[in-house]
Amino acid sequence: MNEYLWIAMLLANFLFILLFYRLFGKTGLYIWIPIAAIVANIQVLKLVDIFGINATLGNIVYASSFLVTDILSENYGKKSAARAVLVGFLSLIASMCLFQAALWFQPSSDDWVQESMKNIFGLMPRIVLASLLAFGLSQIHDVWSYSFWKKKWPADRFIWVRNNASTMISQLIDSVVFTLVAFAGQFPKDVLLQIFLSTYLLKWIVALLDTPFIYLAVLMNRRGFIPEDI
Repeated sequence: MNEYLWIAMLLANFLFILLFYRLFGKTGLYIWIPIAAIVANIQVLKLVDIFGINATLGNIVYASSFLVTDILSENYGKKSAARAVLVGFLSLIASMCLFQAALWFQPSSDDWVQESMKNIFGLMPRIVLASLLAFGLSQIHDVWSYSFWKKKWPADRFIWVRNNASTMISQLIDSVVFTLVAFAGQFPKDVLLQIFLSTYLLKWIVALLDTPFIYLAVLMNRRGFIPEDI
């Protein structure tokens, strides 16, 4: 059951990105970055069994942010992609502050969600610190690497090369940094290793499968289906 849901969520993420892009242009891609960053940081707290491995849930939506920065790099250049990374940084910081502030309020005697919020958002500072480091290092590498490969092999037939060459190494950086900062000391070493391997494997699969969608995004832009910035 989890496998079918994972595939459905994967497809939904890619289609939502294209929908946002189609309706709002480049702005829509900037909108998706904070959605991916915030949702992933909540979903990552849930462990699931999928394809016979133990993995964190937030892999798909987080990995989709790399597709967004690659579309920005391909269609608008390195500066636009770097701006999206900054949007992601600020979104994580703002969400952490607001979530923590919500926990400081004294709940009403009729409240029934405070403890649940503590379980989720009480872990947010460490998760967000891990995300900030992982997101920053991996996305900076991704933007740089995509630009590097685009200059080396600029032809359209090599879009798949620069998309995958940049994203798969960036995902490795992201998985190493996030797993160590977020979960070191929280799980036994064997579980920690399994989380890292499963996280990277699933992100690698997402990176591989997003290739047709970057081609679609490029085609949509060149055919004039994408609106001007709003």
